[in-house]
Amino acid sequence: MMHNSIYVFLFYWAKVMRSVHKMKTPDLSLSDLGSYFPADFTPEQRAKAQTIFLKELAARVHRFYRGKTATFPKAGIYGFNWFNVYYTPGVSMISTSIRDNNDLSFELTNRGNLVAVVSDSTRVLGDGDVTPPGGLGVMEGKAFLMKYLGGVDAVALCVNSYNREGKHDPDKIIDFVKMAEPSFGAVNLEDISQPNCFKVLDTLREECDIPVWHDDAQGTASVTLAGLINALRVVGKELRDVRIVLLGAGAANTTAARLILMAGADPEKMVVFDSKGGLHKGRDDVKADTAYYRKWELCEVTNPRRVETEEEALRGADVIIGASKPGPDTIRPEWIRSMGKKPIVFACANPVPEIYPYAAKEAGAYVVATGRGDFPNQVNNSLGFPGILKGALLVRARKITDEMAIAAAYAVADYAEKQGISPDYIIPTMEETEVFAVEAAEVAMQAIKDGVARVERSWDEVYGATLEDVKQARAAIELMQDRGLIKAPDPELLREARDLAIAAVR
Repeated sequence: MMHNSIYVFLFYWAKVMRSVHKMKTPDLSLSDLGSYFPADFTPEQRAKAQTIFLKELAARVHRFYRGKTATFPKAGIYGFNWFNVYYTPGVSMISTSIRDNNDLSFELTNRGNLVAVVSDSTRVLGDGDVTPPGGLGVMEGKAFLMKYLGGVDAVALCVNSYNREGKHDPDKIIDFVKMAEPSFGAVNLEDISQPNCFKVLDTLREECDIPVWHDDAQGTASVTLAGLINALRVVGKELRDVRIVLLGAGAANTTAARLILMAGADPEKMVVFDSKGGLHKGRDDVKADTAYYRKWELCEVTNPRRVETEEEALRGADVIIGASKPGPDTIRPEWIRSMGKKPIVFACANPVPEIYPYAAKEAGAYVVATGRGDFPNQVNNSLGFPGILKGALLVRARKITDEMAIAAAYAVADYAEKQGISPDYIIPTMEETEVFAVEAAEVAMQAIKDGVARVERSWDEVYGATLEDVKQARAAIELMQDRGLIKAPDPELLREARDLAIAAVR
């Protein structure tokens, strides 16, 4: 019997390997993921294989590079006496100048273009609490994207927020950021679990003199609003008229709901669900816990009929926005089939959407978006934070207001509309470099209008400065790749990851 099992295994493994050899060899551009997998894979198998492939490749490439970011000088070295200028004794004049006028720190150091990416790693993607160092991979990725997409320097800072009782204490994060504030032009909070994330953000927004924002909240919300604006344009509906259901009431969706309402949605036509049901004025459990004040704000203004089930809420609804439990069965096909004409489905859980796009389309969805870049319509904060933070930095904003986040949403949506929107293109991709410059300029103008900017620049100045910084960042990376200072990974790593993904799905 054991020999028969071995033969069966070898037979199927050989079958898998024969199909592998007929497929396109993965190339470093990763430009056509679908072609890496067998032609006989179903849409579900291909979607699962892509997820496994990307995870397996991430493990190999991160080990190969030992991370993604490094500190690198931007000043020239023309001889060793220049260290007497950059360090001692010359640099003493920089210290005393900043002592006498702290705002000079934005001009005489890199502070004006430097962001701290701060996390306690308690809510990382769909993996939850991964321990403080567990978030470093994501935070480095955030720093990498800031540089490549927005020309912004950033450093990953994963902090230990445990108190003496072994619980995560939001006050420890607050104290840390306030102590680190003099070194940075802005702070990007990331992957902090609720309700701590609300207290940390709202406290620091008021007590710091630089922008502090929570990208999982404001960033995701801004890009979600941008996608929704264009999805509604595609289906020919107005924001004030549509019924919207939000599945999940964490940092992302509670903030998305707030921005969508500020942009003109009708609160009486909105229902938000957490793990215990619909939010409404009867949710005494939410009201009783003051740490969830952001959820209670939604309880007070949405869902006046006190709908308790997703089935009821989605019957005849126009939009569902998921930022909840990773799927692929969290959003059910029958819910989509019960929705109104030309339903819009945003399944934005990471790393696996609440429903795969092919399944949502089969159920009747007209526009489908996810948080992933390997599917059409990536509604992901990566399209927001590089431009938003760059715009805030260039006018030395003291905070990022909700109005600035909404301005960014319309900048992104309007940019895509000019390119020509469709059901499979409601939002720009990360490859469309200009959108980040447009976004930065609009955010900067809104910061000036809101009275939170230290300096004033014109729209064209912000737009041009952003494009120039992005150009320089990419030129430096390309130069190091060409010179072999950034080495290309062995293509065998890609093949190994692909073959493991295929075997796992088979």
